[in-house]
Amino acid sequence: MTNVTEIKQKTKQIIKKHKSNKSALIAVLQDIQEAFNYLPKEALKTASNMMKVPMSRVYEAATFYTAFSLKPRGKHIVKICKGTACHVRGAAILQDRFETTLGIKPGETTKDGKFSLETVNCVGACALGPVVVINTDYHGQVTINKVDKIIKKINNEEGAQQ
Repeated sequence: MTNVTEIKQKTKQIIKKHKSNKSALIAVLQDIQEAFNYLPKEALKTASNMMKVPMSRVYEAATFYTAFSLKPRGKHIVKICKGTACHVRGAAILQDRFETTLGIKPGETTKDGKFSLETVNCVGACALGPVVVINTDYHGQVTINKVDKIIKKINNEEGAQQ
């Protein structure tokens, strides 16, 4: 877990990179999210103060875009496409399998902080449906068996890195 001082220092570096430009608020929030995997309250306060943008405006941007999260997310973010093409090809069954395998519902994070589960309206890869995006990796034509293989592969890779 990152402490408040570290959050403030990293956020200040991000804002300086954008030259405290008010019009760069979204870019700053994106960089903060990339640094912490969510938008910590202290980072939002620091951004508001340094960029001279009212906290209400910062919060408005942070809550408007679904790509931003105000609560900590897992190291691996699993996004299940629920668009029409994916839906008719079994996205709901995949969601059930991920929920069972990970022990969480959409919007939740596993206790070990390894996975967060989300559903999205469309990822724009309809021909590959059903599609699951994990971090930035697209997995097309996912089946129930592939769900288990994907999770096992991630867990094995992490085990090898430790």
